[in-house]
Amino acid sequence: MIPISFEFYPPKTDEQRAQLDRTARKLATHAPEYASCTFGAGGSTLSHTPETVRRLRQHHGMEAAPHLSCVGGSREEIRELLKLYRAIGCTRIVALRGDLPSGMGQPGDLRHASDLVAFIRSEFGDRFRIEVGCYPEIHPQAEDARKDLQHFKAKVDAGADAAITQYFYNADAYFHFVDSARRAGVEVPIVPGIMPISNFTQLRRFSEACGAEIPRWMQRSMAAHGDDAAAIRALGADIVTRLCERLIAGGAPGLHFYTLNLAKPTQTILARLG
Repeated sequence: MIPISFEFYPPKTDEQRAQLDRTARKLATHAPEYASCTFGAGGSTLSHTPETVRRLRQHHGMEAAPHLSCVGGSREEIRELLKLYRAIGCTRIVALRGDLPSGMGQPGDLRHASDLVAFIRSEFGDRFRIEVGCYPEIHPQAEDARKDLQHFKAKVDAGADAAITQYFYNADAYFHFVDSARRAGVEVPIVPGIMPISNFTQLRRFSEACGAEIPRWMQRSMAAHGDDAAAIRALGADIVTRLCERLIAGGAPGLHFYTLNLAKPTQTILARLG
């Protein structure tokens, strides 16, 4: 089996914390390479992310990689947060630009993810392995595919070690993106992000916000099941398992699962993959 990793989001309530603990216990049995933890726009999870990272490491034995956004933060704030993660024992960082929260008029000291990667390298050298994001179906705010690829390459040139893609359901989009990146001189691993399907209405909302395409055939197939949640989950598991099989056969260096803090959808796919 190729390396796998999971993404969690930081819980804010006791109920959410209990849910994350249940999920982490189950998914830890699959021996992930690491687990990443998201960071809210503008620091809305400033305290929750370090707490979650510490818990994933100490209670669940996972190598935890906090997401770090440069939006809304000063260099000093980012430096102190990195010092905290170093003290916790983190060896990985997922460095992202992040989105400017509604009502916030000014970005932070660092405007782009490439600036954040360069800052981490200048302050901490090789202390952290740095993962960055990339978009096989093009970032929704990018002018075009060429510009988007240039932005990705800038992050790698600044010192990124690897990349995790936005989720997608078109394997050809991933393979085309990887080929384009290699021709542009990008040599780091590009790990596909995988979104299991448990709630199609929620998935559609996520996809509209992040620019991930849901193929027409997939939408129509889901619509045929109406409100039958069990049938939708079964179809979703079939679709995502076949996607993963094709990615593995095509040489993907790993699979990064966006869990939404749920264990079963990801476990179902992993069981089918063997």
